[in-house]
Amino acid sequence: MKRGALALLFVAAYVGACASDETSKGGADVVAGGRPGIDARGNVPGGRPGDVSGAAAKAAWEREVANAADGAGDRVFFELDRSDLTPQAQETLRHQADWLRRYSAVTVTVEGHADERGTREYNIALGAKRAQAVRTFLSQHGINAQRIRTISYGKERPVAVCNDISCWSQNRRAQTVLNSRHEARS
Repeated sequence: MKRGALALLFVAAYVGACASDETSKGGADVVAGGRPGIDARGNVPGGRPGDVSGAAAKAAWEREVANAADGAGDRVFFELDRSDLTPQAQETLRHQADWLRRYSAVTVTVEGHADERGTREYNIALGAKRAQAVRTFLSQHGINAQRIRTISYGKERPVAVCNDISCWSQNRRAQTVLNSRHEARS
């Protein structure tokens, strides 16, 4: 008897979860339960993008990064022993600032990196300068600096490993990473 009631309850819950009492509300796509859907750019149609969930914002960021030729990208690159932003880096960061304005609840960490040449201490300091350059640029373009954390990994986290300019140039970077909701802002 208990087993039959439990099975009936499960079936009722499953059918209720699959059913949608509405297909649209105020022009926004609606999913089961009457919650607004997310459009292809990760926005809530008819809503404010800053209000979307962390998962929706992360999916939108991943789409933005995947379309780096069209927009943001999650990293900018630097010249040897430099922390100033190239024109290409500035363009990428303008797209990041636009995205961050749309998703006002999102916080990020900017990771500063360096290539394998130089001492560990020098590269940590250089990575910190690179991350700070990105933070400064984003804050000058309307993003509250409190939403941007910085960290330097120096040469400790290369994306390419070889003793060649092709690898070194990939490792001289600052990478913007979305924070999860539970990470503290600093």
